[in-house]
Amino acid sequence: MVKPLEGKVALVTGSGRGIGKATALRLASDGCDIVVNFFRRRESAEETAEQIRALGVRAEVIKANVGDPAKIEEMFEFVREKFGYLDIFISNAASGVGRPLSEIDAKAWDWTMNINARALLLGAQQAMPLMEGRGGKIVSISSLGSQFVWPTYTAVGVSKAALEALTRYLSIEMIPHDISVNAVSASAVNTEALQFYIKEGYVKDMKQTTPAGRMVTPEDVAEAVAFLCSEQAYMIRGQTIIVDGGTSISLYPPIIEKGEA
Repeated sequence: MVKPLEGKVALVTGSGRGIGKATALRLASDGCDIVVNFFRRRESAEETAEQIRALGVRAEVIKANVGDPAKIEEMFEFVREKFGYLDIFISNAASGVGRPLSEIDAKAWDWTMNINARALLLGAQQAMPLMEGRGGKIVSISSLGSQFVWPTYTAVGVSKAALEALTRYLSIEMIPHDISVNAVSASAVNTEALQFYIKEGYVKDMKQTTPAGRMVTPEDVAEAVAFLCSEQAYMIRGQTIIVDGGTSISLYPPIIEKGEA
C-alpha cells in the first residue's frame, strides 16, 4: 500500500525532542524521508533518526543553529546534497529568554527573534528552489503567547506573533512557486520546555484549565502539522491552526473532566 507521503522529503528543525520529534515521526509514518535537525543534543537527534528508520524510511541528521544565517544555509545545502530536493519544511526549533519586560536586553531580544521568527524567513528562502513546482509545504510552529500574555513570555510571545504574520506574507508570495505556507499554534504542551514555567509557578495543572480535559501533547500538534502537509489542505493558505483543547475560547475550567459522568 502506497503511503501518502512516500517519496517525499521533509526537514524538521529542532526534531530531536518534543513537538519536532513527534512531527518527524508522524510524517515518517506516512512514508516521508526525514532530515532531523538539532543544535545541542546529538544523542536525542540520533535516537529520533533511529526511530524514523525503524518505520522503513530514510533519516539524516544535521547539526545547525537556526539563529545563525550561515548555518541555515549549510543545513539546506546538506538537504540538497543528500536528496536533491525538498517537499516539506517544518520550522519548529525555538528558544527564548524568560524574563520580565524590564529585564530584556538587546541580546536576549535578538536571540529570541532570530531563532523563532527570522529562521522561518531564511529557511523559506532556502527551501523555495528545492521545492519549486513540487507542491511544497511549509509549516511553522507558534504558540498562544502570540495572542495572549503570559508572565516573562514577552520576547517569545512577540517573536511568535511575528512568526504568524510572516506566515501570512509568505503564503501569498509562495503561491506562484506552488508552495503552501501555514502555521500551527498550541497552548501549553507537555514537553521539557514547559517545565520551566511550571517550576516558576506561571503554569498550573493544565488538566484543570483545558476544556478538553487533558493537556495538549506533542502528538496532537504533529497531527495538525501532518494534515497541513497533506493534499487535503491544499486550499488552506496563510492560516494559523490552533491546537489547545478549547483553552483560548473558554473563560472557565471544565466542570466535568473527560471520562467522568
